[in-house]
Amino acid sequence: MKVYTKTGDKGETSLVGGARVSKNDARVNAYGNVDELISFIALVRSDSEGMPYHDNLRRIQSNLMLVAAHLAADTVAASRLKEFDASEIEFLEKEIDKMTAVLPEQKAFILPGKPRVAAECHIARTVCRRAERSAIPVMTDQRLEYPVKYLNRLSDYLYVYARYLAMENGTGDDFWYQ
Repeated sequence: MKVYTKTGDKGETSLVGGARVSKNDARVNAYGNVDELISFIALVRSDSEGMPYHDNLRRIQSNLMLVAAHLAADTVAASRLKEFDASEIEFLEKEIDKMTAVLPEQKAFILPGKPRVAAECHIARTVCRRAERSAIPVMTDQRLEYPVKYLNRLSDYLYVYARYLAMENGTGDDFWYQ
């Protein structure tokens, strides 16, 4: 099978289910942002190998693939997709709580910095926030409530994980004082 189809050469693409939309459609923007997030998490995953909580990243990527699929699906195809498991949001919350329990108190805003993997986590966090914002306009039914909740909690997770990685590296937080 060829990678290129030439069907998008005039600025349109197909949603899961076959409906054709403009490539600047809100759905395409939303699942494109999630796709970008999956790739940034791959970078964090690559650079955090052997570190605590590393194994969570593949699970997160898998959940994001489901988020992207739902965002990319037209209404007919959406009914055939696997439903979201709300326990995945609870999983993120529990992992956040575990990391937060060993982190020092946050005294001010934090400037993203070293180590590199923590900086990558902060980039993933900001991409996650953008993905969340772009998913809101396409929340036309209850099935899309989960992606926004998951993305919201995931950005919190990535923030805490960045702090955790900085602590583990001995760098700690770089507090911004004005």
